[in-house]
Amino acid sequence: MTKLLLRGAAHILTMDDTRRELEGADILIADGQIAAVGVSLQSDAPVLDVSGCVITPGLVNTHHHLYQSLTRAVPGGQDALLFGWLQTLYPIWARFTPDHVFTSAQVGLAELALSGCTLSSDHLYLYPNGTRLEDTIHAAAEIGVRFQPTRGAMSIGISDGGLPPDGLVETEAAILQDCIRVIDAFHDPSPESMCRVGVAPCSPFSVSRDLMREAAHLARDKAVMMHTHLAENDEDIAYSLEKFGCRPGQYAQDLGWVGPDVWHAHCVKLDAAEIALFAETQTGVAHCPCSNCRLGSGIAPVKAMRAAGVPVGLGVDGSASNDAGNLVAEARQAMLLQRVAQGADAMSARAALEIATRGGADVLGRPECGRIAVECRADIAVWDVSGIESAGSWDPAAVLLAGPTTVRDLIVEGRRVVQNGQVTSVDMSALVARQNRMARDLRGAL
Repeated sequence: MTKLLLRGAAHILTMDDTRRELEGADILIADGQIAAVGVSLQSDAPVLDVSGCVITPGLVNTHHHLYQSLTRAVPGGQDALLFGWLQTLYPIWARFTPDHVFTSAQVGLAELALSGCTLSSDHLYLYPNGTRLEDTIHAAAEIGVRFQPTRGAMSIGISDGGLPPDGLVETEAAILQDCIRVIDAFHDPSPESMCRVGVAPCSPFSVSRDLMREAAHLARDKAVMMHTHLAENDEDIAYSLEKFGCRPGQYAQDLGWVGPDVWHAHCVKLDAAEIALFAETQTGVAHCPCSNCRLGSGIAPVKAMRAAGVPVGLGVDGSASNDAGNLVAEARQAMLLQRVAQGADAMSARAALEIATRGGADVLGRPECGRIAVECRADIAVWDVSGIESAGSWDPAAVLLAGPTTVRDLIVEGRRVVQNGQVTSVDMSALVARQNRMARDLRGAL
């Protein structure tokens, strides 16, 4: 039995069902799950000294496009709205190879791990030049984080009235067949799973109604989750009204895309009726505040969603629209935006941290993650609050107000993925150099 004892935490924010907070307490890990939480635990397990540290559950990222870490700050897309931004980047992404996708996934996941993320979804919806979903799955396995990749897709190119170039779309038969392939090969539904696969047509403006409907049937037949973009900005709403004669929420409902096995990215422009629909059906939302700011999409009605009972998690979105993949910084941004929109008491630091932990885990169908409680998975973030970022703080547990933005240690399934601020499984200098070389080569090719 593999064990580890975290000894003497200054403060533990458990995010358990009663939201307990403990001081001077320990956490015992055994075989990938939490065996005990309390003061002065006795065990023969190896000890990790966490005195002077705040402990939280590992953060959960509910929406990302990992391949985009290779296209940060592309000049033509820096000041564009969503549709123009996509049109700038599609030709670059069309040049990607499996090695580009693997490397950019490793960079994105390493960055997430350093920010306290133990579980991340990913939405890969383009497959140029032989790219396959497992290019990201293998990258996640090497980094050591828990992974929820989704087999995305685009089937309507520009010549058929869609947004993407024709060269980046696939036939719908091929899409559905590959969804079956990757689910059968890589999906693990067990509580300790390190990889669960989802089905994720990209968006209403890049796939057909038929594909949305068939993808939902396939996902439910395979008992996997479903993901797409929805109601991201005003352009998105206008497209839905023009092409489908209804708002995005109605479109999703008509095609079977609501329910506890579904989560939608962004949902910035949901109206009151759509929020009520999502609450009634327990349809999840991935809130991506930094990306929404960067693309000028607006402020998602997160306070209203949560008040209604909509499951809400946090997402960094792709690094071509966020520029970064720091999940704890994303949680702070979520808190600040709700305060801008609704007042200083609209969202507390602890509420934002809850969205970033158990909120995201619940959205992804992983209630065994996102909280520190006996029999939950041992996914834990250790934050050293002895540094200058927290100096003078009256509440060291308010890490989103005055705390570090990188972890000291990160534990996933009982294994230390980050130790003393360093990702343990890869040579980070070599990884960064490889990614930078790839970016230079892509620029040169254009």
